Amino acid sequence: MDTAFAPDTSLSRPLYLVAPGDLPDWLTTQSLTTQTWLEATGFKADLGQLSLIPAQDGGVAAAVFGMGSPAARARGRFWIASARAGLPPGDWHLDGVLEPDDAEEAALGWLLAGYNFTRYAGSGKDMARLVPPAGVDPVRVAAIAAGEALTRDLINTPPSDMGPAELEAAARGLAAEFGATIQVTEGDTLLDAGFPMIHAVGRASSRAPRLIDMTWGTTGPRLVLVGKGVCFDTGGLNLKPGASMGLMKKDMGGAATVLGLARMIMALGVPLQLRVLIPAVENAVGGDAFRPQDILRSRKGLTVEINNTDAEGRLVLADALALADEAAPDLIVSMATLTGAARVAVGPDIAPFFTRDAALAAALDAGGQTARDPVWRLPLHTPYDAMLEPGIADLDNAPSGGFAGAITAALFLHRFVESAPRYVHFDIYGWQPAAAPARPKGGVGQGARAFLRALPVLLDLPA
Repeated sequence: MDTAFAPDTSLSRPLYLVAPGDLPDWLTTQSLTTQTWLEATGFKADLGQLSLIPAQDGGVAAAVFGMGSPAARARGRFWIASARAGLPPGDWHLDGVLEPDDAEEAALGWLLAGYNFTRYAGSGKDMARLVPPAGVDPVRVAAIAAGEALTRDLINTPPSDMGPAELEAAARGLAAEFGATIQVTEGDTLLDAGFPMIHAVGRASSRAPRLIDMTWGTTGPRLVLVGKGVCFDTGGLNLKPGASMGLMKKDMGGAATVLGLARMIMALGVPLQLRVLIPAVENAVGGDAFRPQDILRSRKGLTVEINNTDAEGRLVLADALALADEAAPDLIVSMATLTGAARVAVGPDIAPFFTRDAALAAALDAGGQTARDPVWRLPLHTPYDAMLEPGIADLDNAPSGGFAGAITAALFLHRFVESAPRYVHFDIYGWQPAAAPARPKGGVGQGARAFLRALPVLLDLPA
C-alpha cells in the first residue's frame, strides 16, 4: 500500500465536496461549462456520486464528489475514500468544509483505499494521490495506515505461508525496523519456561509452537499488548466442519492487530515502555493432540478442564497474560479472534471489548468514535463466573449451555490478570466480509485505532 501523500503544490487538481442542499449555490460559483456538464451527467450530489469535469484539452480538470445527506453518511464511514478509485492518477486536494476529525478520516481513508494484497496475484497500480487536508498531521496518518497495512497483510497471507515461524519472522522484521528487542521460546522449551498451555495447544502440529516476546522503549508507562496467534485452527480433535474452517487463516488476527498497533506506536515514538507477547501455534489434529477431558495446568498454576479443543485461543492467551501480569504493568491489552458469540452479538463491523475499568471504557468509546473504529463495551457479568467452574478443575475452557460465550471467555482471561491495575480484552473479527470504502474484502484491523486515540488518556501521555 502506498502510504505517501502528495506534496502541497499548485499542481494538484480540486476534488470538490458538495452536499445536495449546497449544490445549487455551489453551481453558481462554477463556469457555465461546468454547470452544463454536471446537469448533463445527472449529478445530484448523492452520497458517493463522482463526476469528472473535463478540461479543454480533453483531460480532467477537476472532480466533484457527492456528500449525500447526514443520515446517509451515518450509515458508514470513509466515504470520501471511495472517490480514489474513480479518479485518474495525479495529485488532488479536497475543496470543501470538513471538521478536523472528518478531515483526518478522509486522509486516512484515502491511504487505506490504496491497499491491495498482491503477494500471489495482481500488481499495484498508479492511483490518485491526496494533498493532506489542512490541520491533518500527515506523518501520524501515514504511520496509522502503515500499521493497518501490516495487519491486513498478515491476516490475508494463507497458512501455508503464515505459520508460527513466519509470524515470528514478521515480528522480528518489525523489531529490527524500530530497534526493539525480541526473544522467542519455542517447542518443548515452552514446558521448561513455564508455558504448558501454549505447548499443549501447539504440540500436535509439525510447526513448533512458540511465545514471541518483543520489547521497545525504556522510559514512560508500561504497556503490554497480547495477541492470539493461532495461525490455523482446525478445532483440534473437536474438528470444525469445513464451512467453519474456511476462514481460519484469520485466527491469528489478534496477533496481526497487536503487531500493527505496535508498529503505529513505535513509528510515532509514543513515550512508553512497550511489550508485545504473541503465543503462536497451530491447532492441529494428530496423535499428540490435547484431548477433551484433559486437565491442563497453566503458568499461573490454575488448572483447566478441556471440554472442547476448539476453545484453544483462551488457553494460549492465558499463559501469555500470566507472564504479562507478573511484571504488574500499567495496562494490559489482549486482542483475539476468540468467539463466534461476539460476532452474533455485534456483527463483523464492531470490536467488542471487556474491562472492569469504567474510565478506560469511556476513553475507548470516545477514541473509537473519533478514529472511526467502532468498539462496544460488553459486560463482565460476575455471576457468570460460576459457569467457568467445573468442580474437577479450577476452570472450564468451554462451559456447557451455549449462553454468553463471549462473556465467559473474557471472564476466563480475567482470571489470569491480578497484578496489573488495568486490563482490557478485545474480541475482534479481523475480517471484512464485503468490500466497503477503504476496506476491501479480507483481513482488517479492529480496535487498534480506537486504542491508539485513547492512549494519551489511558496512560497520561502527551496528546
